[in-house]
Amino acid sequence: MSIALIIPDRKLDGVIAALQQQLPDVAIEVWPQLQNPSAVDFAVLWKQPPGVVAALPNLKALQSFGAGVDSILSDSTLPADLPLARIVDPHLTASMLQYLDTVLNYYRLRFDEFSANQQQQLWKPRSPRKIQQICVLGLGELGAAAARHFAALGYQVSGWSGSQRQISGVQCFAGPEQFAAAVAQADMLICLLPLTPATENLLNEARLQQLKTGAILVNVARGAIVDDEALLAAVQSGHVAAACLDVFRTEPLPTAHPFWRTPGVLLTPHISAVTNADTAVAQIAENYRRVQAGLPMVNQVDRIRGY
Repeated sequence: MSIALIIPDRKLDGVIAALQQQLPDVAIEVWPQLQNPSAVDFAVLWKQPPGVVAALPNLKALQSFGAGVDSILSDSTLPADLPLARIVDPHLTASMLQYLDTVLNYYRLRFDEFSANQQQQLWKPRSPRKIQQICVLGLGELGAAAARHFAALGYQVSGWSGSQRQISGVQCFAGPEQFAAAVAQADMLICLLPLTPATENLLNEARLQQLKTGAILVNVARGAIVDDEALLAAVQSGHVAAACLDVFRTEPLPTAHPFWRTPGVLLTPHISAVTNADTAVAQIAENYRRVQAGLPMVNQVDRIRGY
């Protein structure tokens, strides 16, 4: 029996060495150089090519190498009966909160305006923006942590999710009918939703218009949750004052995409929260042992819901 790492375009030497320490009697193989595909009973995935998993006949379980699973579930050939788990990483949460703190202060202190003024050699002192109300879309592991974090800092925080949640200090909304109420007063909207059929293009023209004029959008979830054309129009009209985007429909972002050249749009290359290899390896090894023992995996995903 062996574990296959199906993680294209990533250097995996450190992951392999750490897994071999945790599972010294288990063969660790890297796709596409699999010596014996029929011996693979556990696969670790990240943006795998379609059809690769289906070609492994004796798989027992799948493990995402990150917190998200949308790229895995988008493979229409994925066997429907295989359990799938994701990584839950406290280091990833800390990284995300640090990123969001930085973005909030970037806009609160008007660094976006001062950066634009610098290009024109304009000296225009201004007082900080009044960012008092924050809405977090998505109240899962990362979203709930972000909502609690900003509530603890004294911001008025609302949260919206597909199903009702309860978080101390956060006004929680749920379902399509409560979306407008959740975002209505937000000075900053932070998207931390999973990408599912229900959330694809969720932030379309109609919903962006439900934001109050001058709101700031931060997307650290998945690019396909935002309708690109609708966001460009909202930023160019001034209805959305600014947008900070860390995730995109196609990554790397194509050079021809207008996001690169649109004033008011800040881009970062999907660095808001990076999986810690040590944490990931520990969870991969634990789930491999559990599968071999006939036990359910930790952090197992509901494949119907997509998270």
